[in-house]
Formats: sequence, structure tokens, C-alpha cells
Amino acid sequence: MTNSETRPLLQWSAAMAMSGTIGAVVLESGAAAPAVAFARCFVGGALLVLWCLARGWLPAWRPSKRDLGLAVLGGLFLVGNWVLLFASYALSSISVSTVVYHTQPLILVGLAAAFLGEKVAKSHLVRAAIAFGGVALISLSAHGEDGKPVQLAGIGLALGAAVLYAGASFVAKQLKHIRPHLLAAVQTTVGAVLLAPVLLVTPLPTAPRDLLWLVLLGTVHTALMYVLMYASIGKLPTTTVALLSYLYPVVAVLVDVAFYGHRPTWPEALGMLAVLAAALSPQRGGQSARNAQVSRATDPCGTRTPARRS
Repeated sequence: MTNSETRPLLQWSAAMAMSGTIGAVVLESGAAAPAVAFARCFVGGALLVLWCLARGWLPAWRPSKRDLGLAVLGGLFLVGNWVLLFASYALSSISVSTVVYHTQPLILVGLAAAFLGEKVAKSHLVRAAIAFGGVALISLSAHGEDGKPVQLAGIGLALGAAVLYAGASFVAKQLKHIRPHLLAAVQTTVGAVLLAPVLLVTPLPTAPRDLLWLVLLGTVHTALMYVLMYASIGKLPTTTVALLSYLYPVVAVLVDVAFYGHRPTWPEALGMLAVLAAALSPQRGGQSARNAQVSRATDPCGTRTPARRS
């Protein structure tokens, strides 16, 4: 493997591993979900704006009213997705919420079928049935840190986050001509403005340690992670991207087990495997492949990724 192939592979792997530790950072901050989402948007968005300015992309950007409106709409979906996902961690567990959240590629294909008229292959319907069967199995068998069954509200919030993520990805699909860094900068800026008033109800933590966790989330798990993803995904085969995307939920489960004492039951583990196998497995051929490209046209943060270069 040449250096030109190794570098994007390591960059994408690092980004997916970072994604898997987001739940731990959120819990360690001790802040309410809206405050965490605001911090992520404010810190990460500011750094992304600076990055776009330094690269000369922002001054040269002249968006149409339609593009700007869609970008703002996508930002609303993206921020809502983060708030619901972060809130779900405390009501279920990091691993359960993360795995349930990964039903979003299947939801996205459903949105493309409903609003863009794209055909849904039978194989996709089978995968959807397997994935949501896995969610049902998790709901019936998963346990939290205290050994008690997870709250269904936590699983519901994770599913809601998946729907909003799919909505953000669907909007981003209409903005393929916009550089993804710019789109991410706009959406996180929208999020910071939108969530600022919420701080009157759920303020940021005051302890320096807690604030440092939020700064970490904005710098490493947002700005740096975005840059790594956008620098690598366009240079990797779709199958490689899909397989390495498993690092996200796998790392999340390992973190939950190692640091938060989560012990998956056998039915829960089976449900997790069903969700991940159905939602993240690569597809080949025909309409299924085209629908797979819809689900992989966006990164784990809900913004578009560039097409692979030949």
C-alpha cells in the first residue's frame, strides 16, 4: 500500500474512532444535551469558519437564496439530531444509543424513495426489517449501568436523532455542489445561534473540568474530525469507507463496557449485530448500489462528503 493510500485510510479510521468516543465526552461534561450541542456548534463552528477563511473558500462563496435556505434547514435538522442523541445517552447507554442511531442509512433511503422517487430494492426492505427487529430486541433486553432495563425513552430519542440525521443528509444531497467544509461551517453556525437562547434554561457548566470536555468536543470531535473525514473519504473506495465506519459503533460499545460498566446481554448483543449488519453492510449492483450511495453521500455528522476521485 502506497503512502497516498495509507494516509486517507488512517485519517478516516481516526475520524471514526473519534466518533465512537463522543458519548463519553458528552457524559463526562455533565452538561444538559442542548448546552452540549451549543458548545459543539460554537467551538467547532468557529474553527471551521476559520479553516474556510484560511483556505480562501468562504470569501469566494456566493450562495443563492435557495442554497442558503437549504443549508439553514439542514443545520436545524443537524442540531436537533445532536440534541436528541446526546439526551439519549443518559436514558439508555452510550452503546445502545449509538447502535440504534445507526439505523439512519436505512431511513435516508426511505426518504429518497418518498421524496425523490428513487426505487427501493427488496434487499433494502429485508435489511430494514432486520435492523428494526434488532432495535426491538435491544429495547426488550438491554440494561443500563444500574442493571435495570434501559428506558424506552432513550431508545426513542436515538431513533428520533436518526430520523433528523437522515433529514440533514437528505437536504445535503441537494447541495452536492457546495464544498462540505463550507456547509458544515454554515450548519454549525446556525446551530450556535439557534441554541444560544436555550442556555438561559440549561446553562453551560461552570467547573473548568466540565468546560474542558466541551472544548474537546468542539475542537477534536467536530472541527478536527470533519477535516480528517473530508480529507480522506473522497480518496477511499466505498466498500472501505463502509467497513471502517464500523469503528464508530464498535469503539462506542468498547468505551461503554470499559469505562461505564455496561454489560450487554446476549439478546442485546444479537440485536446490536443485527442493526449494524443491516445498516452498514456494503451493497453492490443495480438500484441497491445507487441507494447505498445515497446513504454514504453524507458523513456521520450529516453533511455531504466529496465523491471519490479516480
